[in-house]
This record gives sequence, C-alpha cells and structure tokens, in this order.
Amino acid sequence: MGLFWRRKSGDEFVTLGLNEPKAKQPVATTVETKTEAPLIQPPEIVPPVAGGDPSPLPVETKPQPERPIPPPPAIESVREKPVPSRTPFATSVLGLNLSIEELQAQEAALQQEFSARFRRAVAATRDSLSEKLDSVFEGRKQIDEDLLDQLEEVLIAADIGVPTTLHVLETVRKGIARKQINDLDALKAAIKTELLNILKASQREGVASETSVPESVAPYVLMIVGVNGVGKTTTIGKLAQRIKAEGNDVLICAADTFRAAASDQLAIWAERTGVPLIQQKQGTDPAAVLFDSLKAAKARGSEVLIVDTAGRLHNKSNLMAELEKMKRVAAREVEGAPHETLLVVDAVTGQNGLEQARQFLKVAGVTGIVLTKLDGTAKGGIAVAIAKELSLPIRYAGIGEKVDDLVVFDPEQYVNGLFGN
Repeated sequence: MGLFWRRKSGDEFVTLGLNEPKAKQPVATTVETKTEAPLIQPPEIVPPVAGGDPSPLPVETKPQPERPIPPPPAIESVREKPVPSRTPFATSVLGLNLSIEELQAQEAALQQEFSARFRRAVAATRDSLSEKLDSVFEGRKQIDEDLLDQLEEVLIAADIGVPTTLHVLETVRKGIARKQINDLDALKAAIKTELLNILKASQREGVASETSVPESVAPYVLMIVGVNGVGKTTTIGKLAQRIKAEGNDVLICAADTFRAAASDQLAIWAERTGVPLIQQKQGTDPAAVLFDSLKAAKARGSEVLIVDTAGRLHNKSNLMAELEKMKRVAAREVEGAPHETLLVVDAVTGQNGLEQARQFLKVAGVTGIVLTKLDGTAKGGIAVAIAKELSLPIRYAGIGEKVDDLVVFDPEQYVNGLFGN
C-alpha cells in the first residue's frame, strides 16, 4: 500500500548526514600580527564545523609560528574506523540508529501488516460472496442464462448495486458471446477483472493522490465533509495520526461550529494524537475559524491542515453557502486550497450512504471518498458501487476502531480480498 502520505519529494527518508563522508576541511592556521601598542591578546575561538563528528568545545590557543596544526590523534582514530553495517546517508528522522535498508524493511513489514488487516476487514463480505457464488456454481458445468440471473442476485446482495451489477454482467455476456469465457473459472476471473477496472477508472477523476499538488504549496488543505454519525470525527483523528506519523506537521481546524459536541470530540482526538486544534465558541462563522487556522498553519510551518465541516444536509442552501465561503477563504490564503474535499461514507449504510454521497456531490465539490466501518459489514461491495456511480476515487478505508485503523484504499487488494486470492 506504500506510505500513507507521499507528498514529500526526493528520498522517502530524511537524512541528517550523520554518517556522510566528511569533506576535507582547510587546515586552520594562525598568523602572528604586529600591534602598535601592547594589548592583551584575546583567545582565538575556533568556529565549529557543521556536519560530520560533533565539534569540540572552543579552547584558548597561544599565537604560534605559521605551520599546520596536526589533527588530534584521538579524533583521527575515530574517523578511521568504518561504521559497521551502515551505508552513507543512512540516518533518518524515522530511526536515527537504522540504515536505509533497515528502515525500508520495517516499512515493508508495516505494509504487509496493513495488507493483512485490510484482507481481514473485507472477510465478512468475502465469506458471504464466496458462499453464495459456490452455491450458484455448485453442480454446474456450463454457463447459461439461469446461472447469470443467479449471479446477478448475488452481486446485488453484496451491495455492488443494480447499475454496477448490470454493467458487469453485460461485459460478461460479451465475453461469452466472443468465446472468451467458456468455463466457471474464466467467469469468476472476468468478474474480478471488471470490478478492478471500475475501481481503477474512478481514480482518473477527482484527486487520487496528494502528490498532484507541488510540495512548495503549504499547508495542504484537506476539507472533510459528511453527515453526522458516519465516523467523520474519528476519520479526522486517524488521518491526523497517520499523516503525522509520516513526518509531517499537522493542524486540525474545528470548523463545525453548528454542533455543540463536534469541537469537544475533536479535542479528545487532538489530545490523543498530539496534534494541535484550532477552535472557537459555538456559533462562530466557520470561515472565520478556517481563516484563523490557515494563519496559524502558516505561522508554525504546518504541512497539512485538516478541516472539519458541518455534517448536516437538512438545509442544502445554507450548507452550500457555508462551504463556498470557506473555499473562497482557503483559496485566498493558500494557492489551490482546498486541495482535497473528502466525503466520509459509512459502508454499513450501503445504498443509503450512496444516496448521501450523491447529495453532497451536488453542494460540496467532493474530490474523493473515505469509506469507514468496512470491517463491520458483509456488504462491502458498496465500494464498487460508489466508484462506478460517483466516478470518484476511494482514498482511504476505515478497518477498525484503533487510531491506526485507517489505510490507503488499494483496489487490487480489495478485489483479491473479496474473492479470497
């Protein structure tokens, strides 16, 4: 799945240069100078040299004839010793005592762990889908119209949705007509391929990666929208934790001043993750809170600003006006902001969540989806329905209640997880 937050260019690890080979420094010399009157000669202070070994404390020296000063033997002996099992440029802020290879091994292990957890998250959907597919395929040796009708019911039951299911089966029927699909294994492979194509096609719309914004533009503004109860506040806390863990300075803006408990809940997450929170009293203009947050983010050099917004749809005109004002304020302060507007959708709500997404799409200018509670439903096919009907990339998936249970959504792992591969 890769790093969670990849906007920083160049090396994935930030080197401090503690193991870099030292450049040869010019030999320091002292020269006797004549003075008109006897003065007390001040002690010569040798300036410290940046990089390499720690610089010794300044020492007083007496004027000497012009000749090279030999390096201290003790320091020279240290320089001659090679650093075992370390390559040049090996030190990282993510592990000062580890080499690049060791850090990459740790990252690979972490990716494997998240991949396994992602597969477990869709286990309920996989078990349900596999059981129903097995019952459809049981005892059959050929593909007929009755099998395709039963297959349609199975896919709809997995919450893939009627339009998406019909699209998949239309593609399957074309493959059968062209003799490209002539057995059950080929049929299952064709379904998998089509689901994966739908998910990948959705990544061509909206914002599929934070790297689309130049690193020089800061802070990167993430606006989070969604109805109350879908896990919006939890998602913000998890996002802040994961982005901070990748070495970024993060700030949270509590711009949902409509709901009294919103700021309190965010404050708990901010304290838990150690991320600063900018908030105002209830009823404050959300755009004003955002303005203060943008100023604070610039002042502290924050790389990411995560903005909570009001989670209500009962008055679309007010919500639209509020969001539009916030976007104008953000764009005035930071080029291209907000850079992403993520809609949080509860996977458990299935097609109801999809309808909510359609409504927000009309008023919020959504660029991507966060699918929460994916581990709590046997109808995880909603991810495909969202990708197909909204033409938006699913950016992240919530796979549990813990602070690190938010992963980058991987289409291939998702589809393979559904079919047990």
